[in-house]
Formats: sequence, C-alpha cells, structure tokens
Amino acid sequence: MISSLNHVTLSVSDLQRSFAFYADTLGFRPRARWARGAYLSVEGLWLCLTLDAQCRQGPLPEYTHLAFTVDAMHFRDRADALLARGVVRWQQNSSEGESLYFLDPDGHKLELHVGSLETRLASLRSAPYEGLELFD
Repeated sequence: MISSLNHVTLSVSDLQRSFAFYADTLGFRPRARWARGAYLSVEGLWLCLTLDAQCRQGPLPEYTHLAFTVDAMHFRDRADALLARGVVRWQQNSSEGESLYFLDPDGHKLELHVGSLETRLASLRSAPYEGLELFD
C-alpha cells in the first residue's frame, strides 16, 4: 500500500539555472548537488533535478502541473515577488483559493496555491463540477 508521495524528479536543461530557481526563487532547501543532478526539499517534498538532454523546450499543452501550498497571509507577497523576478504565467486562476500559475525555466507548469483538499471539497459541495461524485 502506498503511504505518501516519495519524491518528484524533473528533467532540466541547465542544472545551475534550475537549482538557483528552486533554491533562490522558490525557497527550496538545497540538500545535495552533483554534476548531473541535485536534491532540494521543502516541507513534505523531496525534489530531484536531473540534467537531461531530452528535456522539454517549453510547456506541454496539457494541464499537468505541480502545486505548492502558500499561507494566505503570505500569498500576495510571494506571488508579487515571483512576478517581479519575471516568471511566466501559464494560466489565470479560476478555482477556489488564490493561485498563481507559472513556469519554471524549462517550462514545467507550477502553481502557488492557498487552500487544501478540504477547502476544495467544501467548494465543490457548494458549486459541484458536472458529474461530481464525492466519497467519504
């Protein structure tokens, strides 16, 4: 049985640039770095960056993305700081809770989000998606 998410690995085209983005721009804690990769962490997440010649050259058209939790009290400051650093938005927020949807240097889709699964489920109870089925 699966107990939790173990880690996320992202292919990157420039390890130094991506390491700086995740450490300096997003505030991940550097844990290890070597010629072709790095480990960083943030509460509850182990992130691996892997240098990959086959790395994407921009965002994929699909909706797949990683969302990171931000406290409501700090959302605007964090979002404004990211925008000031020139992050590219890939979508406007249309869901419950404040969100900033942005790209990393290789076009991986990311999101800063205020909320949790519980706040999303509460939102769905008041404004259900088409065909919604909720489970206990």
